[in-house]
Amino acid sequence: MHTTATDVQPQPLTRELRPVWVVSAAASAVALVVTELYGLAARLAGVPMAAAGFGQAKAGPVNAGSFAMGVVICAFWGTVLAVVLARFARRPARVYLITTIALTAVSLFAPLSAADTATSTKLTLAVGHILAAAVIIPPVTRRLTRR
Repeated sequence: MHTTATDVQPQPLTRELRPVWVVSAAASAVALVVTELYGLAARLAGVPMAAAGFGQAKAGPVNAGSFAMGVVICAFWGTVLAVVLARFARRPARVYLITTIALTAVSLFAPLSAADTATSTKLTLAVGHILAAAVIIPPVTRRLTRR
């Protein structure tokens, strides 16, 4: 059988969308690694990694894994938010973006107001929050834009 160029139908360029939770989990895993490396770099640069927790008067050590634990907790709730918005919101990407940026801003209160904590540590921890958000929010927002 002989086929010509007009006999071959082009295949549509469709890419299966990954579930929102998968995109969020993947971005969160990347953020976990990035923030832990950032924390390690801060330690190596001599930033004193001791901070008081919310409501505490005395600083305690910020151990290896502390950045990761913070990312895991916030990423879990961010993933829940993204999945719920994907299911029920009329404009999930917009709502997710606005909400997560606002929550990131609110999250800066904890490190910046920590008692008995060096200014360099406060700034390092605050930048860690922003860094994690910068890694997670864009890909999840992009995924929520596609239905």
